[in-house]
Amino acid sequence: MPRTTRPTLTMTAGAAALAALLLAGCTGGGTDNQGKDLADAVPGRTKAGATPIPTPPPTGPYVALGDSYTAGMQIPPHTGEPRGCSRSGVNYPSLVAKGLGVASGEFRDVSCTGATTVDLTAPQDTGNGTNPAQLDALTADTRLVTLGIGGNDAGFMEVVTECAKDNLVDAVKGVIKQTRAASPCRDHYSSGDGDDQVQRKVNEAGDRLGKVLQDIKRRSPQARVYVIGYPTLLPADPASCLPVLGKTVAVPDLGFLSEKEQQLNGMLKKHAQAAGAVFVDTAGPSAGHDMCAGEDRRWVEPPFPARGLAPIHPNAKGQEAVSGFVLKAIRG
Repeated sequence: MPRTTRPTLTMTAGAAALAALLLAGCTGGGTDNQGKDLADAVPGRTKAGATPIPTPPPTGPYVALGDSYTAGMQIPPHTGEPRGCSRSGVNYPSLVAKGLGVASGEFRDVSCTGATTVDLTAPQDTGNGTNPAQLDALTADTRLVTLGIGGNDAGFMEVVTECAKDNLVDAVKGVIKQTRAASPCRDHYSSGDGDDQVQRKVNEAGDRLGKVLQDIKRRSPQARVYVIGYPTLLPADPASCLPVLGKTVAVPDLGFLSEKEQQLNGMLKKHAQAAGAVFVDTAGPSAGHDMCAGEDRRWVEPPFPARGLAPIHPNAKGQEAVSGFVLKAIRG
């Protein structure tokens, strides 16, 4: 999520339209001269009260869009170009494509570390190559789109960094016997009139996301679109993070960070539903696998991660878990 240098209806629609025309011109109670209901003759259509025939999950073409939480930052093996996107061969899009049996030629992962909604419509300079505008990977033939974006727009990682800095400054105040704040980070982002700077950024990110989802629909009108939420970073009881984080960040400020993540996911869900896309919740199912969980249980790495992995980012187990949530949503 951090910005390192700058996360089949192929015949059904036509058949449904044909059925509507036939039924509109039918005056015999909906049956032909063989006594069969016309609905029985139309694929995917059922009689009133009958169990609907489920639409099979798409098998491609599939395009994955997003930031570092989608790309799988620093999780080996690295794949694709540009190298600056730090895209993993075992990120959740790759695992979803494998799970659906999408042919390699029909799967495009254009996610990139540091991406914002701006980078979906314009090239992104990664410092190690330029990633083309992500939405350019979409075509009229695209049948499946996953999108994981918004954290960088809201400046979430900058908020985490600022919280650590504010708490460090506050700790120094304690050393020199000055009055300390109960929640220095919350104080930093909240003005006297109650305005919340982080919430404002989240709202602005939501406005841009809404436009992006409209653009996806325009470019790929037959695609199923899934907006992927962010996994839980902190436990329900922030005090349980003390063994991992120590007293780097005050417990009330850990609660503040959890609150901001919930607002971010809430924004993603709201705009996904408004656009007719499916929101895939990963926060709820990842509870207990946050960065303060034990190394054998965590799906997100802490600020001091396991060797070679990115801090405050999903590890391989986290990517695998998210792929399972996405596959479940796609398969219904």
